[in-house]
Amino acid sequence: MAILNQIRSKKIVLILVIALALLAFVVGAGDFLGGGSGSKSIIGEVNGEVISRDDFVRQVEGASRNRNINSSTLQVVNQVWEREVRNQLLSQEFEKLGINIEKDQIINVIKSNPAFASNPNFQNEAGVFDEQKVIDFVRELKASSPAGYQQWQLQEDALIEASKENSYFNLIKAGVGATLKEGEFAYKLEGDKVDIKYVQVPYSSVADSLVTVTDSEIQKYISEHKDEFDEEASRSVRYVYFEEKPSQEDEEAIKQSLEALLKNKVVYNEQTKQNDTIAGFATTVDAETFVNANSDVKYDSLYLAKKDLPAAFADTLYTLKKGEVFGPYKDGNQYKISRMLSRSENGSVKASHILIGFDGGQSQPKEPRTKEEAETLAKEILEKVNKTPDSFADLAKEYSEDPGSANNGGTYDNITRGQMVPAFNDYIFNNEIGKAGIVETVFGYHIVRVDDKYEGVQLATITRNIEASEKTINDIYTNTTKFEMEAADTDFSEVAQKNGYTVRPVAKLKALDENIPGVGNQRGLVQWTFNPETKVGDVKRFNINNGYIVAQLTRKAKKGVATVNSARARVLPILRKEKKADLIIKDNSGKSLDELATSNKTSVRAATGLNMKSPTITGAGREPKVVGTAFTLAQGEVSGLIKGENGVYKVEVTRKEEAKALDNYISYVNTQKTLNRNRSNYAAYNALKEAADIEDNRADFY
Repeated sequence: MAILNQIRSKKIVLILVIALALLAFVVGAGDFLGGGSGSKSIIGEVNGEVISRDDFVRQVEGASRNRNINSSTLQVVNQVWEREVRNQLLSQEFEKLGINIEKDQIINVIKSNPAFASNPNFQNEAGVFDEQKVIDFVRELKASSPAGYQQWQLQEDALIEASKENSYFNLIKAGVGATLKEGEFAYKLEGDKVDIKYVQVPYSSVADSLVTVTDSEIQKYISEHKDEFDEEASRSVRYVYFEEKPSQEDEEAIKQSLEALLKNKVVYNEQTKQNDTIAGFATTVDAETFVNANSDVKYDSLYLAKKDLPAAFADTLYTLKKGEVFGPYKDGNQYKISRMLSRSENGSVKASHILIGFDGGQSQPKEPRTKEEAETLAKEILEKVNKTPDSFADLAKEYSEDPGSANNGGTYDNITRGQMVPAFNDYIFNNEIGKAGIVETVFGYHIVRVDDKYEGVQLATITRNIEASEKTINDIYTNTTKFEMEAADTDFSEVAQKNGYTVRPVAKLKALDENIPGVGNQRGLVQWTFNPETKVGDVKRFNINNGYIVAQLTRKAKKGVATVNSARARVLPILRKEKKADLIIKDNSGKSLDELATSNKTSVRAATGLNMKSPTITGAGREPKVVGTAFTLAQGEVSGLIKGENGVYKVEVTRKEEAKALDNYISYVNTQKTLNRNRSNYAAYNALKEAADIEDNRADFY
């Protein structure tokens, strides 16, 4: 009773505690379910305008239904994101500039779209677009089909957005042009020519070991080129791959199981109380049933040409005698045993045909045609074939209504019995090579010619896929788990080395990456590396389609300017090349062309007709600085040593040709204007995107 009295005296406190607990639960649940405020409910922002998570999810679901079978979910997400960012950026610009399509302009937008303008539903008796018919159509749709009307509104909105976008980019294009001076400059870039003699001392002539690049030099270069080394946040990992693949013991067991099938087997019969002998594969009288009972691949009665047999064993298989057995033999990821059943001189056929369809048949004729008209046309084509046999391929391309063969002369190679419809099949197998005639099938009339026949063999083959046994799979799982536990407690690399496992490093994973070199799409691993709770050194196992990987997070890099270590691979070749150039210049200062060539064991070469539009030197590659220097020299003048892209150069100008002045450069102006305008849409959008404040939360949800 004393305890109950204490509870009663403090009931106000208890009510407050319970209320606060409930409030905390509701708020937490809201955040957990994505219903709270903040980044949990938005996928991103573009200049302060929110991209709703719910709306984005709906768009991704819609796009996923139409996606390419090889596209991943993240690829669809990225496509929808880019589209949403574009829509937001352009919509913001439309609003600033007052670009809009009013209701009375919508008809004009519809009229300007070819698909709608040519629609008979929107044309009058004279075949002319009729605005009233559109109005009546939409009114009727709204009244009789809400779903149809909603679909129309979506189409209408898309047309309006496309029209606004077109207006916006047309405004930009209107401000883009080219001056006469630009036209003249473009003409001279292409028309001014220079011929040179030159010596190239390639950077590869100086060994890498002769130049040293320090970390401080790399850091200095990064600091002087910060814009080029702005990096996203990234993660680096290393992993060991445990593949579920069959062991040598598994392969040997499969091979032995096939060998056992070759022999007769004695089994005890419980009903007769006697031993029965069951025929093996080498002696069975019912090869088809035997194969179907013991093979991973069902019996196939087709006759095969030698070229269709496994290449490594074709000679042996093709020359087997009737009833003879070969194997077990390994063919790719399978073990097989094969038995020769029969041989045929007419095993498969190469034939060509021209299909002429008719209305009501199972093929689609190119033009309306009755069955009688199709037969008449087929006879006319056959007459041409018989008169000029070499014209068959051209006639097939012109007339045949079989899209699968028309473009390759109507030819089908290696046709086996039963592969074609009965009438076609009978014709090609029952007629000699070169015979051409007409065959009627459900598809139409075929002008058929027998091109060749191949001897074929009929084999009964028992196939066993080489797969990991249950024991092997269990052993792989055990080894994976053991490694995961040891690697988490000690040094990852040491444990891997001790067990003979290969450690594979992966650097600079980005938040939206999904591909891991060596194992493919592993989005879960990437998400784990970016989880705030995952620390450098943490180890985790991931299940993949054919095994496991055990990964360790080795590095976290924040967004910002690249560090020396992360930029080393990019900067080192640049600084190394610069230092090699300095060494070459120091060792060759003051030398003539001939002296430079002799001392560097190279030769003086010539290049003619160089221009600045395509500054490439024959035998040396693209060298804009070298070609540009040549244009600054007078004829007969020799340059100093020039640091080029591929080496250090010395040039002598042997001839200069200045393009003849034109009366006007309007054609070059127009060409330049077209180039500028063609680039304007892309450039304008990229400028908007670069200047925008974009918050991207995709990685939090996908």
